[in-house]
Amino acid sequence: MQNTHTTKLTRATMMFPLALVLFEFSVYICNDLVQPAMLAITKDFGVSSTWAPSSMSFFLLGGACVAALLGPLSDRLGRRRVLLGGVAFFVITCLAILLTPNIESFLAVRFLQGFGLSVIAAVGYAAIQESFEERDAIKVMALMANVSLLAPLLGPVLGAFMIEHVSWHWGFIGIAILSFLSWFGLNAKMPKRKVSVSKKPWIYVWDDYKQILKNKRFLILTLSLPLVCLPLMLWIALSPVILVERLGLSSMQYGMAQFPVLGGLIAGNIVLMKIIEKVPLGRTIMWGIPLMFVGTLILLLGVCIPDYFVACLIIGMTLISFGEGMSFSVLYRFALMSSEAPKGTVAAAVSVLMMFSFFIMIEVIRMLYEAFDLWAYSLSCFILIAFWFGLPRLQLKKLMHERKLKGEF
Repeated sequence: MQNTHTTKLTRATMMFPLALVLFEFSVYICNDLVQPAMLAITKDFGVSSTWAPSSMSFFLLGGACVAALLGPLSDRLGRRRVLLGGVAFFVITCLAILLTPNIESFLAVRFLQGFGLSVIAAVGYAAIQESFEERDAIKVMALMANVSLLAPLLGPVLGAFMIEHVSWHWGFIGIAILSFLSWFGLNAKMPKRKVSVSKKPWIYVWDDYKQILKNKRFLILTLSLPLVCLPLMLWIALSPVILVERLGLSSMQYGMAQFPVLGGLIAGNIVLMKIIEKVPLGRTIMWGIPLMFVGTLILLLGVCIPDYFVACLIIGMTLISFGEGMSFSVLYRFALMSSEAPKGTVAAAVSVLMMFSFFIMIEVIRMLYEAFDLWAYSLSCFILIAFWFGLPRLQLKKLMHERKLKGEF
């Protein structure tokens, strides 16, 4: 386990998160830039457009499959070595996808590119949480989220530009260059902490996972994270099909539709950063998720009134993303700190559970969308948020009550 100490958030200490967020941006835009180009990619490979969401689901599956190894590995070898190695591997996969001859090999490399998600979630986020004090860590996570949101904001526009003017291959070349730059930043600015290497055999990693997975609070809080995130993930995965193919919008109109939705997420993170010092930790979740629920009701209203569907879709998704921005960073912190196991292993468990949930739900809802069209998308968002008002909400209220009794603000 690593010997760590927390630091205050200053200009000097912010250089490491900024280098990490450049890599996070590269990984996210690797998905957000590709999704609007998937209609062109499936056409190039001579397959149905229904393959388009699979690019995202295989990307997420790749992240889920490797996270369980990366977290414990970083506990033993140090976050720095594993993070730098992961960034280098991601650069290689971005270049390798240029050589794929068919949709099957394309999805196989997308699976490998997904490892970058686990490098961020199981290694990078754990390093952030260990490096900064509680509220500073949440601020850093929210700030990173805002910077990384340039990916889904710029991705659709750049993807639309690629479709109309250049080959989609150039997108991966640009991503590889950005990732390479982030490697240099991390190498220079990531703290060089001393690492106490665990003497236990690797078989004991399974004991750590068993300890984590037996923790009821950890499971409930971690599995509530996909409930909060999936509506926006579904938007990113299915909006090209819904807006362009189903509703007939142009690629540029599709790109512009992302601005209010993802702008809502940025606004939610900004509100979180502004009020995090003024309210008990967790209160923003209790405000944000009801807003998300209202957004899902507006989605359902749009399905019932087809003439206003696009307006209801944009308004509803903007409310959903705003609520997610207010909620996610705090909920992630609570999930990560709910177990006393080594934080790399805990972060890996969070990442595995989240990404497998993403993969399964996106594939299931993709198939439901083929059968039931817009109703499947809207009802899925409604049901996901509705589930949060059960055990996750009760567990959060219990946790906030315990923190109050301990005098933790």
